[in-house]
Amino acid sequence: MVAEKSEYNSLKEFMPFYRSQHVNRTNRRLHFVGSTLGLIFGLYAILTFQWRFLLVGLTCGYAFAWVGHFFFEKNKPATFKYPVYSFLGDWVIWSEIITLRMPF
Repeated sequence: MVAEKSEYNSLKEFMPFYRSQHVNRTNRRLHFVGSTLGLIFGLYAILTFQWRFLLVGLTCGYAFAWVGHFFFEKNKPATFKYPVYSFLGDWVIWSEIITLRMPF
């Protein structure tokens, strides 16, 4: 496990810690599903101008991720301490899974 620092100056610096918080495969899968649903609902909201679906998308994304952390990874989501880097880190991991650079 990578030691947590009190402050990160870049996403690149944050990612080793973030990846260390997502070693459980079920947790990663839940993140991927939640982020994908969030993306779908977000795009739907933009395309249809039904803005409430942005909230549905965010709820899906975070609900799946938090279930993964609390019940499978058994750690506290990084989003509580690093909300911006955590949000961006989710999309880095999502892209690594979709491009087969990280196991699903």
